Amino acid sequence: MAKRILVIAGSDSSGGAGLEADQKVIAAHCCYAMTATTALTAQNTTGVYGILHTPPEFVEKQINACVVDIGVDAVKIGMFPDGTLFLICIRRQRPEVFARPLFDGYPTQTAA
Repeated sequence: MAKRILVIAGSDSSGGAGLEADQKVIAAHCCYAMTATTALTAQNTTGVYGILHTPPEFVEKQINACVVDIGVDAVKIGMFPDGTLFLICIRRQRPEVFARPLFDGYPTQTAA
């Protein structure tokens, strides 16, 4: 069975970073990618033109939907726009899943 990886991060509309890039890497390693979107960005290779943060309660629902139904073997954490979202995601989940998350993020997206 393929490893199930949950990526908690922002979306990059140009596809070069964020959830989109993570999904490409995960698929290349024959693993199954799931996502919880912390923010939507309007960006390209020259800059970030807008950021829309996802409410923390909704990100939590996305995470719970994956954990409860599909299961999670590993967690990769990217863009977290605020500390509240981070605390909700970590504190309320199964400790064994979030015991050793991979952090690869920014507090907020500033460049493509």
